Amino acid sequence: MIQQLYPQVQHNFQFELNKDMHLAAAHYIPHEDAGKCQNVHGHTYFINITIAGDELDNSGFLVNFASIKKLIHNRFDHTILNEHTDLFSTDNPNYFPTTEGVARAIWEVVQKELDTQANQPKCVQVFVRETPTSYVVFRPRRKEGQE
Repeated sequence: MIQQLYPQVQHNFQFELNKDMHLAAAHYIPHEDAGKCQNVHGHTYFINITIAGDELDNSGFLVNFASIKKLIHNRFDHTILNEHTDLFSTDNPNYFPTTEGVARAIWEVVQKELDTQANQPKCVQVFVRETPTSYVVFRPRRKEGQE
């Protein structure tokens, strides 16, 4: 069993769910300051996705855990992240597949799916651990008037 403590995100929603998963993927950072990371290399990423909302769907779930795993794991596991050109760029540093970029990309994929749900859950945090000693937390900016 995976047991980990995560940074907490403050929100006013009634429900919060967290989905943990591992995925193995390769990447490279297309910038000279990346040092050895300019070369293709891989990680076993540990990911936690936090979703919150006030309403459950017709099956009594905020979001089905299996659907979140399928959405992310099936898309990224055993791939080269740089090849996901709809999410990552070799020209724009804001879209390099760094740990920060991976966390943002996962949030974008998850939130795009959540936006199609009638109960309108929100992805409030994505935690990506790249190594045993390094991780990134991505939280979307709150819009004015948003919970």
